[in-house]
Amino acid sequence: MSPTRMWSEHRWIYVGAIVVLVGMMIAGLFTYTQQKANNQAANKAHQLNDALVAQGFPALKVNNIIDVLGTDGGAVCNDPNSALRRGLWLVQMANGAGGPGMRPVIADSRILEAGAEVVKVYCPDKLDDYQRKINDLKTGNTVRD
Repeated sequence: MSPTRMWSEHRWIYVGAIVVLVGMMIAGLFTYTQQKANNQAANKAHQLNDALVAQGFPALKVNNIIDVLGTDGGAVCNDPNSALRRGLWLVQMANGAGGPGMRPVIADSRILEAGAEVVKVYCPDKLDDYQRKINDLKTGNTVRD
């Protein structure tokens, strides 16, 4: 049997094998990229959890941190110093009432320190601006241990 005849009879096998190999290479590349991102997210989540525990906060589930913040800090690092983000903070630091009963409260400084830790781990380039913004807020030691 000549090589030309063998190629023509088995060409679909060769083409199929090449397609399968190329597909496996592409799948391997995507898997490697995703695993690298997962490892980076886990490392940052562990770093944040350790920093919060060192400040006296209870330990968090690392998987929850990974789901919320990922590798880039998610919404926290998406312009943490914008007027909208500051407005949301101020609304969240209220007495919990709705409508005319809503009043601002003096927030516990530890809560803002926890936010600073998140910014420090996930977007350290924005930490100085974040610190300036939270330094303007009136805080105190309002939560008892």
